Amino acid sequence: MDADPSADFWASEDESRDDIVGLYRRVWAFADETVESTPLDAVGEVPWWPPERRETTLHRVLVHVVAELNRHAGHADIVRELVDGGTGLREGASNLPDRDADSWAEYREKLERVARAAGSVR
Repeated sequence: MDADPSADFWASEDESRDDIVGLYRRVWAFADETVESTPLDAVGEVPWWPPERRETTLHRVLVHVVAELNRHAGHADIVRELVDGGTGLREGASNLPDRDADSWAEYREKLERVARAAGSVR
């Protein structure tokens, strides 16, 4: 695992568009295969969920994914956060790493550096 708890939220300067789209397509194919071949009440485990909710059903995971897609619709999520100030899962239950103001400022600078570097490669 990357030392950065938010590493899966953004692409690094080392990842190409083809890398990202390829990963998306592999995950999409795996998800389609899982949904087609597994009953909705099948029990599985989501290792990064809290222990008390880690064991779950495919149905619950699918509902969770729909809710996540609804909440995080790409750039619309950024606009929503600017309007309502809400971040994370919901009030009182953030799924974002615990960071202080200085840490968030450093993290934002890091992402801006990566974005600038990616923007200069065409």
